Amino acid sequence: MPVIAYDMPERFVAGTVGQPGDRTFFLQARAGRRVTSVGLEKFQVTLLAERLEELLDEVLRQGGAAAVPAVAPVELQDDEPLEQPIEEEFRVGTMALAWDPDDERVVIEAQEVTEGEDDEAEIGSEDPAVVVLRVRITAGQARAFAQRALKIVAAGRPPCPLCGLPLDSQGHVCPRQNGHLG
Repeated sequence: MPVIAYDMPERFVAGTVGQPGDRTFFLQARAGRRVTSVGLEKFQVTLLAERLEELLDEVLRQGGAAAVPAVAPVELQDDEPLEQPIEEEFRVGTMALAWDPDDERVVIEAQEVTEGEDDEAEIGSEDPAVVVLRVRITAGQARAFAQRALKIVAAGRPPCPLCGLPLDSQGHVCPRQNGHLG
């Protein structure tokens, strides 16, 4: 299994290309001149950010690491656009998170989507052709990543107040209004 590894990259962010309603989401890591971009779905960005926060909060609760900030450090805030040009290495299927207590780092793995992938697929499957992006970052970087990721997800189309589905500029067919434009 080929692994694209970034141990303490200079930058690791989620970002988008396109207009709300037609955005493509990416994870992007950079170390020096080397940049890796992988495509993923909006819900995957949300889940990754939420799970990162949960993981760090759990480490804090257990008192396991003085290196875990309660909130994202201001100096790590990154609102810059994605590095250009964006060349997608692969589409993300499965993701995994871990806390490495030895060096107090968060480990994020994003595995390439495979044909016929289902919910039972796991990182570390035996398919030698599946590519994995593995990133090791500090807890502060993880907090900053999660903060930015949730911000870019929220910058999309506003939700319908009745059903929660995204609103288009023309409205949308709301299931809570029996198919009438909301």
